[in-house]
Amino acid sequence: MLRAMSTSCPFCTLPADRIIATDGPCVAFRDGFPVSVGHTLIIPQRHVASFRDLAPDEWAAALRLAQRLAAELQQADPAIAGFNFGVNDGVTAGQSVFHCHFHLIPRRAGDHPNPRGGVRGVIPHKADYPCPHR
Repeated sequence: MLRAMSTSCPFCTLPADRIIATDGPCVAFRDGFPVSVGHTLIIPQRHVASFRDLAPDEWAAALRLAQRLAAELQQADPAIAGFNFGVNDGVTAGQSVFHCHFHLIPRRAGDHPNPRGGVRGVIPHKADYPCPHR
């Protein structure tokens, strides 16, 4: 279990057996409601609600974990052709657990009929935009 900073926070009271990787001040575990197989959350062990409150060492550790876990996931499943990596920050952005957490979501060809625009799809009809690079 993480060192509980907030007893009402499900991430602060995460059982140790859920943790799949650590890097200094951050840990990673599989999402309890995955968007795709391998969907992983990366969090600072310190209880902060927003990515804007992360210390430089927490940022660096989170990014190292994302890179390492993406490589491991892709090695274990060559069907993974890409990733979405992001954070919901605040109620308006859809944050539902108020402990900063990054989503690492493996993507496979055909998992969505039109993946163009990626994270832009959080606002309906904004993902499919004219892009001269495609």
